Amino acid sequence: MVGCATAPSGAAGGSESQGANSGLERCEESLGTVMVYEDTQSDWYRRLEQQKLGPTAPVLKLLAQQSNCFVVVERGRAMQGMMKERDLANSGELRQGSNFGKGQMVSADFMLNPSITFSNNDASGMSGDVKGLIGGGTKTRLALGLAGNTKTKEASTLLTLVDNRSGVQLAAAEGSARNVDFGSMGSVFGSRAGGSLGGYTNTAEGKVIAAALTDSFNKMVKVVRKYKMQTVKGGLGTGQGGLKVQQ
Repeated sequence: MVGCATAPSGAAGGSESQGANSGLERCEESLGTVMVYEDTQSDWYRRLEQQKLGPTAPVLKLLAQQSNCFVVVERGRAMQGMMKERDLANSGELRQGSNFGKGQMVSADFMLNPSITFSNNDASGMSGDVKGLIGGGTKTRLALGLAGNTKTKEASTLLTLVDNRSGVQLAAAEGSARNVDFGSMGSVFGSRAGGSLGGYTNTAEGKVIAAALTDSFNKMVKVVRKYKMQTVKGGLGTGQGGLKVQQ
């Protein structure tokens, strides 16, 4: 994979992680709690659904916890299960001492909002180049077959970090990744190659998107570790800043 040397892997529990990619940025101490919010009505999210890649939230949650920069709080579909337990407690069905009273859920200080700004399934453009470089006959047909069955997958992602109390955007980071998909080479080298490469073909775009998200996350961590608060004369949102319209 080219363009990003990192990809999410391993596991995390509390402040400990196992099998995390060595290229993942880390924090000595957590900066606060974070929730992941995906715009499920956006074009990029609908494209993920069409390709059966699923939400990006699990990838981002793993990265956030492994980095030790944030404590992850659940605000996705799993919230339905959490609220179901509270409904059972309120109905009196749970055992005495289950301790599902009010005021126990942890607030999310920050919101991590991903978007996929670009994804290209076929950016190779190799056939013309190969045809011009290689002579005729069997070699030409083989080379053109390889070029026609080689795809370059690219993804560019954007992560924004928002303070949930004020609504202020604290950081934004763009990331990208690129790899070459040789999944259709079975038609060139014979049917035996197809089975060994088919799994990679099926997951190539997902892997490159995950790598791009990791790239975005690493860049964001580098920024927030050195975060300095922006100030506005007169205070935020008072209209006293340096950019004004004529009265």
